[in-house]
Amino acid sequence: MISFERGRYSVSAGTGAEAVAEAQALRAVCFGRARDVDDFDAACTHILIHETASGRLVACFRMLPLSGAEIAQSYSAQFYNLDALARFAGKMVEMGRFCVDPAVTDPDVLRVAWGAMTAYVDREEIELLFGCSSFAGTDAGAYLDAFALLRDRHLAPPRWRPGVKAADVFRFADEVARKPDPKRAMQHMPPLLKTYLLMGGWVSDHAVIDRDMNTLHVFTGVEIGAIPPARKKLLRSVAG
Repeated sequence: MISFERGRYSVSAGTGAEAVAEAQALRAVCFGRARDVDDFDAACTHILIHETASGRLVACFRMLPLSGAEIAQSYSAQFYNLDALARFAGKMVEMGRFCVDPAVTDPDVLRVAWGAMTAYVDREEIELLFGCSSFAGTDAGAYLDAFALLRDRHLAPPRWRPGVKAADVFRFADEVARKPDPKRAMQHMPPLLKTYLLMGGWVSDHAVIDRDMNTLHVFTGVEIGAIPPARKKLLRSVAG
């Protein structure tokens, strides 16, 4: 089981009721909901990042290991047609419900979280990491440069590209006509998605408009073998 300390923070992983409840409580705060509970929690390993001195939970996410044949059982499969990825031969894991306490501003928290992800991926010999990357709110107009950049540089390869399944989507690959302003695009790119892209990640050609969560999200995948060597080395140095 994953367990390590880096700087001011300690990382642990759990599947029991206490770990799940702690993660759910932080998620409720981050997502602005009275409760954030679903049926996937029981099947996941929950990664918890605490401030060591105070014991305060500052970040969490969950990992759901799957094979390609099982991808229809993922959280993401509720929103995207993932039939193409059912043919993926290697082990995969869905990373979900990633959140950082909104009162925390220390960038080291995100770095430690990705170190924990790296430790999990290495231990389980994962070949594909995937999940949903969310933009705050449901107004696509606020993110047109970001979507244009995703269209031009980061679409999933056709052999793995998710199809449309949700009823309410923004087909940015077809509907955004502008050329992106790269600086403005990155300013409006969610931090989690930025990190995926730095690892060579790719996205669906459309965003799902999730009014329940008040987000726009894109399916995001990272083929572990395609991560740039320097980036892998950095992540593994954090994971130890």
